[in-house]
Amino acid sequence: MARKLPAKDVVIVGLGWTGAILAHELTEQGLDVVAIERGPWRDTATDFNIGYTPDELRYAVRRDLFLQPAQETMTMRNTTAQTALPMRDYGSFLPGTGVGGAGVHWNGHTWRFHPSDFTLKSHLTERYGAARIADLQIEDWGVTYDELESAYDRFEYLCGISGKAGNINGSIQAGGNPFEGPRKRDYPLPPMQMTYAPTLFAEGAKSLGYHPFPTPSANLSQGYVNPLGIAMGQCTMCGFCERFGCANYSKSSAQTTVLPVLMRKPNFEARCNSEVLHVNLDASGTMAKGVTYVDSSGVEWEQPADLVLLCAYGLHNARLMMLSKIGKIYDPQTGEGTVGRNYCYQTNAGVQMFFEDKTFNPFIAAGALGQTMDDFNGDVFDHGALNFVGGAGINCIPTNGRPIGFRPTPPGTPRWGSAWKKATKDNYQRAFGFSSQGSSYAMRGNYLDLDPTYKDRFGRPLMRMTFDFPDNDIRMSNWVSDRMEEIAKALKPKQYVQARRTKSWNSVPYQSTHNTGGATMGANPKTSAVNKYLQSWDVPNVFVIGASAFQQNAGKNPTGTVGALAYWAADAIRDKYLRNPGALVQA
Repeated sequence: MARKLPAKDVVIVGLGWTGAILAHELTEQGLDVVAIERGPWRDTATDFNIGYTPDELRYAVRRDLFLQPAQETMTMRNTTAQTALPMRDYGSFLPGTGVGGAGVHWNGHTWRFHPSDFTLKSHLTERYGAARIADLQIEDWGVTYDELESAYDRFEYLCGISGKAGNINGSIQAGGNPFEGPRKRDYPLPPMQMTYAPTLFAEGAKSLGYHPFPTPSANLSQGYVNPLGIAMGQCTMCGFCERFGCANYSKSSAQTTVLPVLMRKPNFEARCNSEVLHVNLDASGTMAKGVTYVDSSGVEWEQPADLVLLCAYGLHNARLMMLSKIGKIYDPQTGEGTVGRNYCYQTNAGVQMFFEDKTFNPFIAAGALGQTMDDFNGDVFDHGALNFVGGAGINCIPTNGRPIGFRPTPPGTPRWGSAWKKATKDNYQRAFGFSSQGSSYAMRGNYLDLDPTYKDRFGRPLMRMTFDFPDNDIRMSNWVSDRMEEIAKALKPKQYVQARRTKSWNSVPYQSTHNTGGATMGANPKTSAVNKYLQSWDVPNVFVIGASAFQQNAGKNPTGTVGALAYWAADAIRDKYLRNPGALVQA
């Protein structure tokens, strides 16, 4: 039986980006907050020391910062006609674990979604007609870009994002993204200094009439002191970002932007190595009483609280709602239920080029140092004559030249031996690639629920993922790949090789950790699990914050929008819920 602890005002599940931001904002209001984190404590000085952080074998190959299947895995299938089987190793995506979560090992791409992404169903219906999206399950988010603009701004200034605005108050800015939504002011820091490969890509894209611009980067172009008074350093372009913590205090994370202030507060506590089993509800099932968790000694505890915030990785937020019986689990046969609905992923493709007359230095790199073009993203271009909706950002962001993983060799090269070594030597500095980051739109048969067979170490059902790439998204990705091929030809390489997106989704090769949906936000409780303030429709003192709220995924990395939603939810709790606890939106 769980041992009962003294009550807190707020209990937060997960101490990554959203948990840290919510904890800071609510402790500023004087609330007593505890965050419960499944993984270990991590900070820069002790866990990402410069002496061992660039250990590719430990972090990139053996995945020291990631969730291990022994802790929690999921079952996978492409359709309901198949039997889902457990992932014995994470491959297609790599959930983080520990304080900081996925924000520790990310690359640092920090995007705002397009305004039409938030009103997508209304927008596409108005522009192309309802029949155009009849085979998809696209929804509006219940919130607009204009409502989120200040929250985006706060996250960018918290992080010290390096970039160039493309649209300030409706005025298009030279050198920025001309397709972005209007913002009130520029990024806090200028763009990073470009290396040769993205510079060459930009020249090729411009020669075709496109509009490349510096990728907004959480790798800092200069030293910076954020609004909380926390100093960060300039990025040294070491190339150890994705899958690694940053030793230089120059990649934005909860550790480098929030925790140094948060951890000093007497009204905040972090409990690590403690896994929340479920949210405790009252007898009516309409109010949360707190959470039950297990610590590293196997002791079970009950933490009472007035307010419960689910701030874990998006997939885990959705599963915890299911395990806690918060809301109704989605049924694709009837279309009823909302928890697990509209699971989406990312639809990516790529091109790699080999040159004879150009020399690149791939070892000088950073996770978000590069150039992007949005000419074919979202609905910024006319889909009238096309057979799909959606689009992709095209990114040339050579992130690293690490010795184990970066081995560019042309097709036909042996995979071992002297010929492979020679090809590696010949091509190491003469190759680079670029990729499309494509939207992923919801459809009725892609969803999350609880597996009827497999259970975790605590006897709880595993999450079951049912997903395949929608035909719409495959058509979109192949059309964008055709445009990428045109750019590759314009760069005149000796050889180029395309990796096009095909069916079916395979959970083994790494593709993207951008899993979204499952606890989506909206204005209709029949098609969303949380309202526009990320408050549960069914249990109003539970808020669910993260990419789980996305109704569909855009052609951009999700972290910028996740950070904005954290501030948006914090404002709603502080300015609305605390003044009048209860449902903020009437169903």
